[in-house]
Amino acid sequence: MLYTAYQALSDSFGPWQEAAHWGAAALRPWGRGPLAVPGLRETSAALELFSRVRLSHLRPAFGIDTVTTDAGEAVAVTEREVLRTPFATLLRFERADVQAGRVSLPKVLIVAPLSGHFATLLTDTARTMLADHDVYISDWHNARHVPVTEGRFGLAEYVQHVIRFIETLGPETHLLAVCQPCVPALAAVALMAQRQHIAQPRSMTLMAGPIDTRINPTAVNELATSKPIEWFEQNLISQVPWRYPGAFRRVYPGFLQLTAFMSMNPQRHQEALKGLYDKRVTGEDEAADRTAEFYAEYFAVNDLPAEFYLETVAQVFQEYTLAKGEMVLDGERVDTAAIRRTALFTVEGERDDICAIGQTVAAHDLCPRIPPYLKTHHVQTGVGHYGVFSGRRWQTQIYPRVREMIHSLQ
Repeated sequence: MLYTAYQALSDSFGPWQEAAHWGAAALRPWGRGPLAVPGLRETSAALELFSRVRLSHLRPAFGIDTVTTDAGEAVAVTEREVLRTPFATLLRFERADVQAGRVSLPKVLIVAPLSGHFATLLTDTARTMLADHDVYISDWHNARHVPVTEGRFGLAEYVQHVIRFIETLGPETHLLAVCQPCVPALAAVALMAQRQHIAQPRSMTLMAGPIDTRINPTAVNELATSKPIEWFEQNLISQVPWRYPGAFRRVYPGFLQLTAFMSMNPQRHQEALKGLYDKRVTGEDEAADRTAEFYAEYFAVNDLPAEFYLETVAQVFQEYTLAKGEMVLDGERVDTAAIRRTALFTVEGERDDICAIGQTVAAHDLCPRIPPYLKTHHVQTGVGHYGVFSGRRWQTQIYPRVREMIHSLQ
């Protein structure tokens, strides 16, 4: 009933918000210039704000068309599907010079979160990595578009996808996981090591991930442990409405995850949206456009399969199975101590209020057989969770260290 009620509300506001979108666009030119009509800037800005406060359930475009090399050359980039399953696509950002064989770059698989947003949340991560790497990303599909006939998708299936994507890229692949997928990515590498898989990744970079949430628990961690798993299933799991391809699939709706994220910092979002209005009124369109682009991405929500959400809450945030050496996937125990030849680089943000300092670096203790010279840790000062993988400090301070580690292994 929760999902149905949300959808009914969204449907009722949809036509009005669409009309507001076109109205804002039509009025904006008449509020500028020497012949500006008084009050139209304010009206246009208010209409735009109303039109933008709505959710989308479709993945936005990455919009990465070119990359600039160190030599200042602009190289064309094309998105190409390498492998597709019902639940995800292995997507390559194909550089023209790499495709033509003029340049050989290390392959990097970015494992994106499946936590309410689409992989496009890592657009800045991918764009930055593209300057020096052959970049691939796990593009997780919206569960409300996956028919129930395609079966379940839980934590084990997520790990299986990561392993399959690494196999597709082949030996010498480098893995980079951001936030939630740090746990399944580490589990995937461990299973490959246990099986002595020929395609074990050359390195894995784990960024702001909940490897051991017993350390410095955040508000997110405390919420996960405040209720039994049955409460999460009864109160947060809904069925996809009948009119969508994934009708009757049980999901954790993306709109609930977004609500949880926004409730952590409501004042910040209120100020940002008010700033969008103010900037339109004062004619600061470039700054307003940046805010609008951010919220277009932020309000694009991705439903999670119920099995994956509940198993992640239970195993990562309540039972700490990987951290305690007790994780079992498809009947096989995950032994992180089996990892020996994959370099490990962990990154944490000083002000991260989602994955606190200490939770990601815990991976080093879980991998005692990786030689010390293949282990590195970095704490980035002055950044919160999102600053670890996007923005100026990611580009100028964190990424150079990631690049140095990867290229030193080539």
